[in-house]
Amino acid sequence: MVPPVKAIDSGRVRGNFSSRAGDYDRYASVQKRVVELLYGRLAKVAMPQGLYLDVGTGTGALAAAMLNRVPGQLVVMDIAHGMTRAAAERLLEVSACDGDARQLPFSDDTFACVVSSSVYQWIECLPSAFAEIARVLRPGGLFALALFGEKTLCELRSSHCRAVASSGTGQASHVQNFPTFGEVTDALVDAGLACDDVFNGMEVEFHLDVPDLLRQLKQIGASNATADRPRGLASRRVMQSMIQFYEEQYRCESGLPASYEVIIAVTRKVGNEGPAVEK
Repeated sequence: MVPPVKAIDSGRVRGNFSSRAGDYDRYASVQKRVVELLYGRLAKVAMPQGLYLDVGTGTGALAAAMLNRVPGQLVVMDIAHGMTRAAAERLLEVSACDGDARQLPFSDDTFACVVSSSVYQWIECLPSAFAEIARVLRPGGLFALALFGEKTLCELRSSHCRAVASSGTGQASHVQNFPTFGEVTDALVDAGLACDDVFNGMEVEFHLDVPDLLRQLKQIGASNATADRPRGLASRRVMQSMIQFYEEQYRCESGLPASYEVIIAVTRKVGNEGPAVEK
C-alpha cells in the first residue's frame, strides 16, 4: 500500500489556482520547464489515435504543445474554473470542462491518451487517482504525467522544520510534503499502468531572498494546501527564524536556491499492446 501524503484541502487548491489564473504564466517558470521535459519524453513515443485528455490543464501549456502531435480531439480539464477558462480561451479548438482528478467525470474506456503536468502532487491518495486514469483509458491507452516529488522545496521545508523546532512550542511543522519516487511508481503499477519510461531529476531556481520565493509560489497558487495547516505559514517569530536558517544554510553566489524534484512517467494501460517507442 502507498501511504497518502498529508491531507490536502481540495477546496483550497481549487480557490488558490482559480484566483491566480491571470498571473500563472508570468510566474510559473519551473512548471513551464516541466511541460517541456514531459513533452520531450513523449517525442520518443508513437502517439495513439483517438480522444485525448489533459488533466489539470492549468492555462493550457501542455495541451498547446500536444496539439502539434495529437492525431485526434483534445479535452482539457482543471479543478480550478479560472484555469479551465484560461485554457479554453487560449485553445479554441479544444473541448474544456471543470473536473477533479480524484473522480474524473468521464465514462470508462473513453480516452486513447491522458496527459498531466504538475498536478498529482496535490492529490493525497495516488493509488485511487491513478485507478481513475486506468478506468477512463481504453486498453493499451497511454498515460503520461509529470509531478513534483519528495525533494521539492527541500530547502524551504527543512528551514521551516528547524524554525518550528527551535521555537520551543512543541508543535510539528505543517508544511506540505510530496510523494516519493517509489510511491508514484508503486501507485501506477497498482492501478494497472505499466511503466514504459520513468525518470526523475532536479530543477533549481534561484531567488533574491525567501520572501521573493514565497511571493512567487503565491502568485501561481502553489500555497500550502494541507488540511491541518495553521493560519498563515507561521508565527512572526518562526518566520524570521526560517528565513535566517534558509539564508545561513543555502545562500550561494547565484542567490537562494529552491529545488524541485521532477518525476516523469510514460505508462500504458495493461490490456492490449500499447504505443511503441519510435526508433
